[in-house]
Amino acid sequence: MLKTLPIYTYGFEVLRKKTKRVTKIDDKFIELVGSMFNTMHKATGIGLAAPQIGSEHAVTVIDISRTEGKKKIKTEPITLINPVIKDYHGEITLEEGCLSIPYVRGDVTRPETIYIEYQDLDLNKHDLELKGFIARVAQHEIDHLNGVLFIDHLSKDEKKVIKPELDLIKKGEIETDYLLAELPKKGKPINHRK
Repeated sequence: MLKTLPIYTYGFEVLRKKTKRVTKIDDKFIELVGSMFNTMHKATGIGLAAPQIGSEHAVTVIDISRTEGKKKIKTEPITLINPVIKDYHGEITLEEGCLSIPYVRGDVTRPETIYIEYQDLDLNKHDLELKGFIARVAQHEIDHLNGVLFIDHLSKDEKKVIKPELDLIKKGEIETDYLLAELPKKGKPINHRK
């Protein structure tokens, strides 16, 4: 059964850990991926990486078909297991946000085109070229799998500006329209989902 899972926010240590390679696909993993899509859609997100729901698996889901403000993007939802960026070119700076860092946005410079290697739900390997917006989303999500957040790409001055918001998020003093992981009683974020 597909679940709506709580999203882990800035301050939870699972967001800073490098994920573990997926070597086996079973019913539990398939359900996890389905629940990731469900959680992402309920939060009106366009990408979600396993650490954002407290999992240490190297998997991310992407669905940009519902993106507002863009031309009707015709693309199928995609699951990237063990993705690796093999090459890239071009450069573009655009504003980014993240379900794990609610209400915070910042300009991030990333390659415009990337070439990735990933595995599907049968663990078959694929090579894929991604351009434009979907390339940006994939890079953002692959960063999550390596313990990197979009705010890590911001300048020191930009980080100073967003620090008050980050402090509120870390303390759990924010509200969203989607389910968030709860902080333990003492207010120190920990990873309580394995």
